[in-house]
Amino acid sequence: MSLIRAKPLVDLMHSQAEANWIEQNEPDIWQQVHKFLLLSGYHNYKLTGQYNDAIASTVGFVPFEYKTQQWADEKDWKWRAMPIRPEMLPKVSPAGSVLGEITAAAADATGIPEGLPLIASGSDKACEVLGTGCIDNETGSLSYGSLATLNITSDKYLEAIPFYPAYPGVIPNTFNIEMMVQRGYWMVSWFKKEFGLQEEQSAANQDLSPESLFDELLAKVPAGCEGLMLQPYWSPSNGDGPETRGAVIGFNEDHTRAHLYRAMIEGLTYALREGKELLEKKSGKSITRLVVSGGGSQSDQIMQITADIFGMTVLRPHTFETSSLGAAIASAVGIGLYPDFSAAVDKMTHSGDSFEPIDANKDIYSDLYHKVYKKMYGQLKPSYQAIHSITKRSI
Repeated sequence: MSLIRAKPLVDLMHSQAEANWIEQNEPDIWQQVHKFLLLSGYHNYKLTGQYNDAIASTVGFVPFEYKTQQWADEKDWKWRAMPIRPEMLPKVSPAGSVLGEITAAAADATGIPEGLPLIASGSDKACEVLGTGCIDNETGSLSYGSLATLNITSDKYLEAIPFYPAYPGVIPNTFNIEMMVQRGYWMVSWFKKEFGLQEEQSAANQDLSPESLFDELLAKVPAGCEGLMLQPYWSPSNGDGPETRGAVIGFNEDHTRAHLYRAMIEGLTYALREGKELLEKKSGKSITRLVVSGGGSQSDQIMQITADIFGMTVLRPHTFETSSLGAAIASAVGIGLYPDFSAAVDKMTHSGDSFEPIDANKDIYSDLYHKVYKKMYGQLKPSYQAIHSITKRSI
């Protein structure tokens, strides 16, 4: 890989790697470091006393080669970008492998039976993708959480954004190729804090969550928000530069906070549709099935907006806890309950509610997406760059 072409990623790793921060800010502590583990590896160590971790849990600023799904070769540039040494790192194993057995101390502390095998699974996102039944590149796994994402699974390594890796899938030798919108459904929390006092008060009186009442705001406003459009780049996503900002255009005196809320949800969905089209272009396969999980998926209004903007049927899994289900699938394969991951997914994942696009809404959204949304970033980028230059700050 050309370090010149990859300079933005190299700079990001060098500046954001936790190991670099410790070495630079707490050098005495760094000198005492024996092992450098991700949180999953630390939990595995506390449970088993072994320095082992799952391949699919290895996501972060560490010297890992995502294409081979092993620690980087000794000549790889990542070893020069951070002070980690090979002997500091745990052994990594594929999902379904035994990482160790529960120790007596861990059993006393947790109540988990001593000697129980600990089975490798994956990161929360990798498990979520598996738990939605996304095991190929024709199924899209949408996650409506604080980080809004769209993933496909592939048996071939593919970078949708150059130099941004495809992370390991839970199924051994597969990759999760991801498009993301930073601060995705976190924006709902922002809206609640800044504009949701009425819903917070009503929810408290009814013993409900404020978010459950926001569906009423969505229902008040027609598809397309009567011309209000939002670009949801509150934080840079998918390789965008640090100057990237969000934008709201088309505002007039008829718009209310309900319009703003619906424009947020529509904007997030436009961004994910754009991600879908990029993944399809890169993989050469059409995404024919969409499964939506995460907190936002619990809203029927949001699910309908998703179906309308994507112009296709969208499915909600039978359980909200898809990440936990993905981990359970890995365990089921690991203990031999099912012969392989395909069989386990077939038996353990099920579709819940489905939402069909409404033709009139689909047509409105298609026009707005192609004629307005897809042009917003390119037309506004010079203004973002000017703002960044003038204020010398980024978000």
